[in-house]
Amino acid sequence: MNRTTTHLAIAAAFVAGGLVTHVVLPAIAAENIVAQVIHVPELTGDALGPASATGFRSKSFMAADGATIAIQDGNVPKHLHPNTNEIQYILEGSGTIWLGDQEVAVKASDLVIIPKGTAHAGTKPDGRPFKSIAIKTPPQAADDTKMLP
Repeated sequence: MNRTTTHLAIAAAFVAGGLVTHVVLPAIAAENIVAQVIHVPELTGDALGPASATGFRSKSFMAADGATIAIQDGNVPKHLHPNTNEIQYILEGSGTIWLGDQEVAVKASDLVIIPKGTAHAGTKPDGRPFKSIAIKTPPQAADDTKMLP
C-alpha cells in the first residue's frame, strides 16, 4: 500500500508540474507582452533610459518566457553573457565592434549573431554611436553580464 501511494504521489506531482509549465507559465509570460508600435527613430536620449558612465542606454520593450527585445544606443564596454544568446540588428551607426577575439566592421542594417559566452562590445563608431535592436534568448538574467578587460 505504501509503495502504491508513493507511485501515485510521484505521478500526481509530474502531472501538476506539466500543467504549471504549459498553462500557468505561458499566461504569466504573456502578461509582459503589450501590443504596440515602437517608432524607433524617435527613441533618443532619456526615452531610452538613463545613460551609463559610458553613455550607453537600453530600454526593454518586451519580455516573454523565451526572449527579451530592447533598443540599445551607444557603446558598451567589452563583456559577455554566459547564459544568454544575443542577436543585434544595427539600426544606426557604422564602425567596428568586438565579436569574439576580433574587431569586425559593421554598418546600419547588419545583423550580428552573438552566441552565449562570446565576448562582444561596441568599440569604434565612425561618428554616431551604434543604435540597435537587441533580442536575447533566453531572457537575460540581471546577473548574466560579465565585464571583460
